[in-house]
Amino acid sequence: MSDKLPVVNARQMVRVLEQLGFQRIRQSGSHATYRHPDGRWTIVSIHAGKTIPSGTLRKIIRDIGVSGEQLRELL
Repeated sequence: MSDKLPVVNARQMVRVLEQLGFQRIRQSGSHATYRHPDGRWTIVSIHAGKTIPSGTLRKIIRDIGVSGEQLRELL
């Protein structure tokens, strides 16, 4: 198991969120808010062609309740 986070772009992150049951509830500019039926939620910054910075990715992972390893498996 590696502590290193995968390199993920916004499109890949949205696909993972939807696999986990999250739904987009609103979008303001380039920031989309996703919520799960159990109450978890997160915000993904959608910028074409750019990867999600590691600090932001850690926050999203913490918000949705998965580990870096689980995220790697979902990609």
